[in-house]
Amino acid sequence: MDFLEPKIEEYVIGHTSEEPPVLKELNRETYAKILMPRMLSGHLQGRVLAMLSQMIRPQNILEIGTYTGYSAICLCEGLKENGKLFTIDINDELENMVRKYFLKEGVDKKINFLIGDAMKIIPGIKETFDLVFIDADKINYSNYYDLVFDKVRPGGFIIADNVLWSGKVLDQKEKMDTDTKAIVAYNQKIISDKRVENVLFPIRDGLMIARKK
Repeated sequence: MDFLEPKIEEYVIGHTSEEPPVLKELNRETYAKILMPRMLSGHLQGRVLAMLSQMIRPQNILEIGTYTGYSAICLCEGLKENGKLFTIDINDELENMVRKYFLKEGVDKKINFLIGDAMKIIPGIKETFDLVFIDADKINYSNYYDLVFDKVRPGGFIIADNVLWSGKVLDQKEKMDTDTKAIVAYNQKIISDKRVENVLFPIRDGLMIARKK
């Protein structure tokens, strides 16, 4: 997921607002203790998500894929005063760590943390969302998009992470694994969907941002 030359990336991060202290601590603990720590959004992407949330000022956010809670905390920065973030993850082993950092950052009351299969949970959520962040199993990206689309208000946003998939989206089709094919299909689905306007940002592993018309 290293698309920028190290010196350029260092310059970019050096000219980006610092990580809040709790996020810096969460970043360190994730890398020290958790399997596959590069799944964490991290400093740059975290500040991007926080900035986007602050620009949108959402009432309700839905996040699919909590991991250790870093991106959820970032997205909470733009919530309206009485706003709510719903975050779903299938891995209950990280629950204690996630809740610990939600509490440390003081966002625990703003977050509805749901553990289980997002494909089964999403249909039961009745809220309308201003912002959806998809960062879970790649094979279901298109399914998640279809499930949430009618729950997003006109003018709302659907953001998907890892849409460059470490550059594998450029591989020859016959060489692609299942996850890569799913990401390529998702990107094609978005660019073909006339109900949205979209931009693919080459930030870290790629953020596809779609705005519902």
